[in-house]
Amino acid sequence: MQTYVIYVRYTQQGAQHIKQSPTRLEATRKAFAAAGAELKSWYLTFGQYDALIIADAPDAETISRLTLQLCSHGNVRTETVRAFTEEEYRQVIASLP
Repeated sequence: MQTYVIYVRYTQQGAQHIKQSPTRLEATRKAFAAAGAELKSWYLTFGQYDALIIADAPDAETISRLTLQLCSHGNVRTETVRAFTEEEYRQVIASLP
C-alpha cells in the first residue's frame, strides 16, 4: 500500500452544510474501504486547509478515483500528495549512487 496526504478545503456548499460533514466523513471512509484503500486518520485543521486526511491505497489510480469521487459531491476540493514512510525513504536514499 502507498500512503497519501490529502489536503481538504471546504467549498461554499460544504461550509453551508458543515453539520452534515461527520456523516459525509463516514461515507468517505466506507468508500475508501470498498475500493481497497484505508482512510487512516482525519484532522480538522486551520490555515490554508480545513482538514487533512492520511490514507493508504494500493496505487495512484485508486486514490485518484477516490478523491475525484469525493470532490464530485461539491462539498470539498482536495490536493493530494504521495507520502513515503521512513522505511521507503531509507530505501530511496540507499539506492542513490
